Amino acid sequence: MKKSKTSITQKFLIGIGILALILALCAGAFFWYASDYYRAEDVALEVMAQDSGISVQDNLTILSSSVPSDTAIIFYPGAKVEAAAYLPLLDKIRQTGVTCILVDMPFHMAIFDSNAAQDVMEDFPEYSHWYIAGHSMGGAMASQFAASHPDEVDGLILLGAYIYGDYSPQDTLTIYGSLNQSVEDKLDYTENVVEIQGGNHAQFGNYGPQKGDLPATISAEEQQNQTVDAIRTFLEERRTG
Repeated sequence: MKKSKTSITQKFLIGIGILALILALCAGAFFWYASDYYRAEDVALEVMAQDSGISVQDNLTILSSSVPSDTAIIFYPGAKVEAAAYLPLLDKIRQTGVTCILVDMPFHMAIFDSNAAQDVMEDFPEYSHWYIAGHSMGGAMASQFAASHPDEVDGLILLGAYIYGDYSPQDTLTIYGSLNQSVEDKLDYTENVVEIQGGNHAQFGNYGPQKGDLPATISAEEQQNQTVDAIRTFLEERRTG
């Protein structure tokens, strides 16, 4: 009887040890995967270094509007992309008169904090009109937030992404590069859709070529300039509409 109890205890401890080993291996694999992300290029980091209108608050980078404004855009980065890679684009947007708030996501993936916009809106009560935007997976998570909080956001802006969840295309601006076929294939709506000829998936940010992405035939600067023009038009139409 004693031998039987000892045997059961040994098997239990062996099982616990195997489980712990499996969990450790899974955790190690995840952290290895998460640590392999796209870094912001120097041109993006220079935006932060050269402009006093940009500040950092915890995991947020705030690009204040160049003129007084009651409107702000919350931006979710693409998966496994350093948030700072979007500073050149957001710097151009804020110069149109809209404050931009960039969220640095846990492990560089918005899926781990899709409701980050809720805290942002609570922390900045001076803004009465909120738009949520995102690139790629960040766009999908921004779309999910907008669908879950339709009364809290004025609109949704998607870059290299499409509506994910039940949210109106009328309140959404979708922008994608013509070389990003995977997005075009998923679009089942045509309202407020802008296709940038020669643009690809990665050039909404400044983090270099992305695996599986086709090379763009226009520069990142041109793709971002066209993106800003489309966003400016979308916001102006909503203000006056």
